[in-house]
Amino acid sequence: MIDFAWMRRLLASCLLLFAGQAFANDQCPTLSQRQSDPQVATRIAAIACDEHLRWNRPFIDADGRLASLNAYEAEANGLKDGGSPWRRVAFYWQASGLLSPMGFKPGASDCGHAALNLAYPGLGCRGFVIDNPWSAAFISWVMQRAGVPGFRSSASHFDYVRAARMDGAGSPYRFMEPMSAKLETGDMLCYVRTGRVYGHDGLLKAIDGSTTSLAMHCDLIVAIADGKAYAVGGNVQQAVTMRIFNLNAQGQLWGVPRRSDGDVECSPETAAACNFNRQDWAAVLKLKPQAELAKIGPVEPPSFLPSAPVAPTCCVNCVVGSGVPRCPAPGQVVPQAPQPDAPLQGSE
Repeated sequence: MIDFAWMRRLLASCLLLFAGQAFANDQCPTLSQRQSDPQVATRIAAIACDEHLRWNRPFIDADGRLASLNAYEAEANGLKDGGSPWRRVAFYWQASGLLSPMGFKPGASDCGHAALNLAYPGLGCRGFVIDNPWSAAFISWVMQRAGVPGFRSSASHFDYVRAARMDGAGSPYRFMEPMSAKLETGDMLCYVRTGRVYGHDGLLKAIDGSTTSLAMHCDLIVAIADGKAYAVGGNVQQAVTMRIFNLNAQGQLWGVPRRSDGDVECSPETAAACNFNRQDWAAVLKLKPQAELAKIGPVEPPSFLPSAPVAPTCCVNCVVGSGVPRCPAPGQVVPQAPQPDAPLQGSE
């Protein structure tokens, strides 16, 4: 007689063992403790990993399936530390130095104070976070916090992808074909986000031509382990999300689906075509070795890592009782807020 209860227990044990082994491959819990590491590449990975943990570790598996997601950019709470996802995104914008250049966008002027003051409703900022792609702001914040020499923050991935191609001496990255590059910690894997399929050759032509703007997305490679690459990106399914990719014996992407002309659209009738990793992968930005980075600028860990954005001196969409004065009309002098006695330290 077959003991079905015993078989069920055995199957459950096997599944738990498999899940435990797959889970153990994630290097982020350990890496997140190394944000002041002497190696630039390690600092990049550690900071990105720490944010991934903060967002409760959502991930897309190697088969392109969204396996976990429980915090979204628009929510008022849900981060591991109890924080607000949309306020955290506002912090990326502010701390990366990209909020001021976005000041012409509705709600942007609200974000500095909204990220700092939890009692401030910040409805305009919440709208700004939802309406504006923030993946490049996330990358820029990680690079700034990691002290990557020569990296120029931008709200557009295309700017630093183009810099890696056009400014070989000044950029901390080298522009490479994605499927032939050996992926390593600190690299970026990038795709084009348009209806047209560019591929590596098309992106090259766009950069070398007159193109000044192109919608793109980049993820940071945070770890290589057991034949897989682990990448973390911002604004991936509205969160800081990890992707997992298969690698071959040479450390190159293996079996990763790429968009092509005439692809079948993902739908309930064509489920086999549904894969979150099927993108127009067009470039790898290869982080230069530490010795080469040192020729661009200092590679030591930053002595001060800002923990919170600086409160704005005025607001446009003001809230009664917030204590923040209304911004004056153009041409008038903006009142200066008193400076704190000492900078904030630690982690937010």
